[in-house]
Amino acid sequence: MAHTDQPARRVLRREMAGTIGLLTDEHDFRAMLRYRSFTFDDHTAYLREVEAFLRARATQGSHTAVALFDPAEYAEFCADEGLDPDAAASRTRFTARLATTGPTLPYQGQPLTELVPALVDEAVRRGTREYASALLARLGACATCGEDLGRAAVARATALLVRILDTAPPGSRHLVVSVSGPPGALVSVLHADTDSDGAGSTRLDETETLEFTTVLALGLGARSPGGLVMRTSAPGSRDRVYGWRLRGGALQPLSAGEVFDAYCTDAESGDLISPESGVDYCRPPDLGDQHAAREHHH
Repeated sequence: MAHTDQPARRVLRREMAGTIGLLTDEHDFRAMLRYRSFTFDDHTAYLREVEAFLRARATQGSHTAVALFDPAEYAEFCADEGLDPDAAASRTRFTARLATTGPTLPYQGQPLTELVPALVDEAVRRGTREYASALLARLGACATCGEDLGRAAVARATALLVRILDTAPPGSRHLVVSVSGPPGALVSVLHADTDSDGAGSTRLDETETLEFTTVLALGLGARSPGGLVMRTSAPGSRDRVYGWRLRGGALQPLSAGEVFDAYCTDAESGDLISPESGVDYCRPPDLGDQHAAREHHH
């Protein structure tokens, strides 16, 4: 009987999905050096070891997800749970929680130089969505009709996105929405490609779409200034750029000249950027949103 235990255990270990918490930058890595049980002392060597470990697990057929390990969150977790932060078992418990609550990405053999930026982007997206959702929740109910203003703004944002995509030319669409807020601008990007199946259906990433509509909803519901730009590309035709201004809780179309000015000005410095060749700057269709804004402003 004993001789069958080891192979069975190896099979179980191989089939077990795992999560590893990754210290992506030097600053976070240094914060962990205060713990004697954390045995690494060089961030580059640490990343090399993690990559080798991930590759070894992948070679054995094991699935591993990678999560961002935040030392400040870890210290807070240990304090809340009454755990010793200077213990490997505590780090394991925190990583297990990250597997269910934090942003994670599956390791699929890609180098860490690709995985880390993708993981950071995922964390930023989630943070943007959660922050925008929290601000929407604070809008409360309409004093006149009792309607939940945040929920109404999300419904409007979703309807506007559908209208924008329905009126856009087929092909690849790249949309960016930005909304001014107290800590700085919230920005969200959405890719929407038309399927080449002849039906003209649009492929959307669910997480991207949720974040995009939440940020747009915040601009509508909180009446924050901002804007939305869409660039469309299709084989054999010139790229087109469309833009809308977010003002007074409504999306208003920009003229072709305004789209050109917005697209060819550096947002940071205000300097002019040379226009690209093969790109048309177009006035978008009016989404008829001014009326909706008046309806929802009581």
